[in-house]
Amino acid sequence: MGLAKRYTAIMTDPMTLYIYDHCPYCTKARMIFGLKQIRLNLQILLNDDEETPIKMVGQKMVPILELEPGQYMGESLDIIARIDRTLDAPVLVGTQNPGLDEWLAKTAGVMYRLCMPRWVDAPLEEFATDSAKAYFTKKKEAMIGPFADELGKSDDYIQMITMALKVLAPHIQSATAVNGTLSYDDIHLFAALRSLSIVKGIDYPAEVESYRHAMARASGVNLHDDIAR
Repeated sequence: MGLAKRYTAIMTDPMTLYIYDHCPYCTKARMIFGLKQIRLNLQILLNDDEETPIKMVGQKMVPILELEPGQYMGESLDIIARIDRTLDAPVLVGTQNPGLDEWLAKTAGVMYRLCMPRWVDAPLEEFATDSAKAYFTKKKEAMIGPFADELGKSDDYIQMITMALKVLAPHIQSATAVNGTLSYDDIHLFAALRSLSIVKGIDYPAEVESYRHAMARASGVNLHDDIAR
């Protein structure tokens, strides 16, 4: 089937993306569909469902895109690249700022320590069962330590993130594209900021606040402000 025909077929019968709602890599994959205004079916898997993704791609992972019945691909950046390259004109054409990669790397540890204990306690579909919650908790506590201990450090972590966001603010050139033109930096940065939206009490500088809301609208990926804890 030629590209034009495949594009028309996809518009009629949307692809399905298998995700966890909390997952920043899933956020990244979801974004490209919203930014390009391509219809998409979302299917949220339970966090302890190993069988479904293994059947699709041979390992437990998300996101997984079902391109057509029985044809799957994983890895968020591979999904993004394929959709951006092949469906209409690319939108992620801007240059990237190495300073943003550095900022994301420096904040990742604190971000996960803030978010992981809150995600599992939030009303997210991937944690709809006790077994799914227990599965996530066991896996992630092995990485960062007991969730209760990390929650006890929240004030310190929130202060660290708030200071980091002040450093980020001058890098935001536009509310609709961090570097002025949409790029992969927007994919990575919004995914991180969306993760942080599960945390109550973060003070966002005006530039960051405008950006995260504008990018949520443009990408069609909601923030978790309403369920923050």
